[in-house]
Amino acid sequence: MGQKRALITGISGQDGSYLAELLLSKGYEVHGIVRKSTLEVKERLRNLSPVLDRLQLHASSIENHLSLYKLISEIEPDECYHLAASSFVSYDFDDEASIININFNSTHFLLSCLKELSPQCRFYFAGSSEMFGHADSSPQNETTRFNPRSIYGISKLSSYHVVKNYREYHKMFACTGISYNHESPRRGLEYVTRKISSTAAKIFLGLADHLELGNLNAQRDWGYAPSYVEAMWRMLNQSERPQDFVLATGQTHTIEELLKIAFENLDLDYKKYVRTDSKFFRPSEDTRLVGDASKARKLLDWQCDKSFETMIREMVDADLKRLKNQANSSN
Repeated sequence: MGQKRALITGISGQDGSYLAELLLSKGYEVHGIVRKSTLEVKERLRNLSPVLDRLQLHASSIENHLSLYKLISEIEPDECYHLAASSFVSYDFDDEASIININFNSTHFLLSCLKELSPQCRFYFAGSSEMFGHADSSPQNETTRFNPRSIYGISKLSSYHVVKNYREYHKMFACTGISYNHESPRRGLEYVTRKISSTAAKIFLGLADHLELGNLNAQRDWGYAPSYVEAMWRMLNQSERPQDFVLATGQTHTIEELLKIAFENLDLDYKKYVRTDSKFFRPSEDTRLVGDASKARKLLDWQCDKSFETMIREMVDADLKRLKNQANSSN
């Protein structure tokens, strides 16, 4: 068999960039879909800089069926990883409608194109623990009832069902990874883990004097992003039938634990710098969102391979290095 070809949506994001590196290391020809505006702004390709010269990037829109059809006809991928999604949290109706349209339509468009043009292509969809939402029980596994409480969760769940439909009725090798939070130095600055790691580094360097957060007792199941993209690849390269998997650590940590590790890594006491503000509080969560990934451990021989503490320290160190480099380059 010749060189495998993979197509990744969301390739410039955290998961997409790590997945691109993983697939290149395994000898794949890697194609990625990006917005035209992303190609025009070098900073938006920062995550891909280590491997940019080895990738084939295509300016296309996941919201445009004809554009995707032409691209898939040209590439004829062996594997397709659909990681791109609109995750903007808003209560404005227009934004909600946009999230549902983008997230559902892009999944449906990709599957319909693949069915017509590359029916043997294996398809991965990036699901989310937000699909469980207000879960009936904890921890959650593949048989737990879905009960999303956000538009984002609803859009992911609708896509999960269209993936299942194409698997069962069109016999495509299509899987959903139900991923819990996963972090790295490439996580977006708008996420709380990165907000903490970057602000801790700024405080250490004298570039900030405090950090505003919400409920410090909030808990999440946080894993390490490079481990999660390894699971994505394993899902599409298993010998078993295509199926869905929960990807999680099975452990939760509080925001306060995260703060303690991040600030102690810089010999700082977080209590001197952190302020809580009710505007950052989420609705109360009666059931812990924590994943049971025993199926992935058994069938994929997978588990998250980096501890929470090591991951947070790595993120702080990376932000400290980044901020120092920025300061040096501007001098």
